[in-house]
Amino acid sequence: MDKTDALDAFAALGQPTRLDAFRLLVRAGNGGMLAGQVSKALKVRQNTMSANLSILTQSGLIRNQREGRSIRYFADMDGMRGLLAFLMEDCCGGRPELCQAVIDEIACA
Repeated sequence: MDKTDALDAFAALGQPTRLDAFRLLVRAGNGGMLAGQVSKALKVRQNTMSANLSILTQSGLIRNQREGRSIRYFADMDGMRGLLAFLMEDCCGGRPELCQAVIDEIACA
């Protein structure tokens, strides 16, 4: 991930509804969620949610899959991994052991 991509991701996450949607999709895991489910869970109108999901998709933080007339959304773990790697690229001045606490915090138990 380069600086421009990271800035796009941060801009996408810099809006409360999009941040909530991203976190919801991370919690949903591999099963993802239908757009209507995301909208209902966050109590956001479907057309508004659609616009927000589109921005998150363009930022590379989520992906989608068409299922008939519906669209299922998933957190894009590669996109999230890329953003985290960009943030930690120069972590701890070449002493990776100093970054271990951060890595432990974000790793799934």
